[in-house]
Amino acid sequence: MSNEILLEMKNISKTFPGVRALKNVSFSVRRGEVMGLMGENGAGKSTLIKILTGYYHRDANSGEEIFDGRNINPKSTLEAQRMGISPIFQELNLAPNLTIAENIFLGNAPKKHGAIDWKAMREKAKEAMRELGVDVDVSGLLSRQPTAIQQMVSVARALSINAKLLIMDEATSSLDNAEVDILFNAVRRLKEKGIATIFVTHKMDEIYKICDRVTILKDGEFVTCQPIEEMPKLKLISLMLGRDASTLINKRKAYDPAKENAEVLCEVKEIRTGTHRLNGINLKIRKGEVLGLAGLLGSGRTETAKVIFGDDQMYVGEVFMRQQAVHFKSPEQAIKSGLAFCSEDRKGEGIFPNMSVADNLTMPIMDRVSRFGMVNRRKQNEITRDYIQKMSIKTPSENTKIKDLSGGNQQKVILSRWLATKPDLVILDEPTRGIDVGAKGEIEDLIREISEQGISVLYISSEMDELVRGCDRVAVLRDGRVVGELTGEDISSDNIMKAIAMGEAV
Repeated sequence: MSNEILLEMKNISKTFPGVRALKNVSFSVRRGEVMGLMGENGAGKSTLIKILTGYYHRDANSGEEIFDGRNINPKSTLEAQRMGISPIFQELNLAPNLTIAENIFLGNAPKKHGAIDWKAMREKAKEAMRELGVDVDVSGLLSRQPTAIQQMVSVARALSINAKLLIMDEATSSLDNAEVDILFNAVRRLKEKGIATIFVTHKMDEIYKICDRVTILKDGEFVTCQPIEEMPKLKLISLMLGRDASTLINKRKAYDPAKENAEVLCEVKEIRTGTHRLNGINLKIRKGEVLGLAGLLGSGRTETAKVIFGDDQMYVGEVFMRQQAVHFKSPEQAIKSGLAFCSEDRKGEGIFPNMSVADNLTMPIMDRVSRFGMVNRRKQNEITRDYIQKMSIKTPSENTKIKDLSGGNQQKVILSRWLATKPDLVILDEPTRGIDVGAKGEIEDLIREISEQGISVLYISSEMDELVRGCDRVAVLRDGRVVGELTGEDISSDNIMKAIAMGEAV
């Protein structure tokens, strides 16, 4: 890594109507450096990135941006890309029905005699992917590739237009650990070429794996920039939150041995699916307990949840609720039997983005807030305000569109929606994905409160620390079957990893 400054943003401010999103923020990146950009939701990270990539414009007479030795003020993302600044976001901006080669050189294809030189394009694309450490058939459709390879294509595409700075905003959120390693190896190769990366994530472990330095923002202001080796996790989180984070990191659900003898609310026996994603799943979920499901991507965690919730009826085996055999034909039947499900795809399956907080929250209980097909807005708003208060949802009002809330507050609305149905079992699939560390702590507290009310929780998470902090019991899945079970003090990240690796109980 060079000490030469590639990007310097000095005293950047950005004001929206009634909100000052950035207040004289300064930010710099060196050539060949991986710079972590950290902060809670609303800290100003996205606004700063959007200014850098030309999506927003800094306030008039607000500071300056210097990139590669010259003053810049990009008016569009295309202009920023031409300067050498390329963003790679969580939602990939690619064409799935085109080949890998076509995606890499989309709008920038090599030509011969005025026509696209397909042979040269495929050769250059293959070389571009090999430089990132990936050997793949570039003539194959992008849609047939795993997410990690698609991310590599995004990187190769950026490099094809001579990117000097990559911006990875939550680029790893849909990747498993092995896929993250592939992406990080590519980033390290780029470092050797002097290409810098701004890395934004809510996953703390990734910051320590790949970043050289980290810049922290809070409430639209610069807090600090330090080498990562000088920022232990407790210090980093405390600076992000603006308070001592030791209680947040070190808290752990108290182990209650009595729960081992509690009534079995839900049980699945020898569940198998035709896709071979599930190969004989056996689980018991007891009343009032938090049962965690651990395992790598593809281990069968979400598939198990969908069988229980009636979202996948193509299975063999048995599902029992309160010792009665059930085979839900739809999620609607499951909801009527006291089940609730929070999908991992919050944006795609969890919220109705252009509807209000009130409409989102009361969607499954419309029969309670309407009469003769007409919604009783007074009653709907009363219920919504009650949950806004109980769940500490930060929103201007119950009539605010849910898309205007932070990820953490959107998740609280979804949780409130299901709690309003008075469930016996809540299934949470990656409930803290894409939300900041402070909001994660609040969600974990809510899960603990739910179980204390006697509601059972099936808690699926790729974040092992979350399972360690919040579960009474953890079932470890691998290749569609349960390979280990941990209880109480035996629940640890090491023991979970051992069970995954060894494929047997520890």
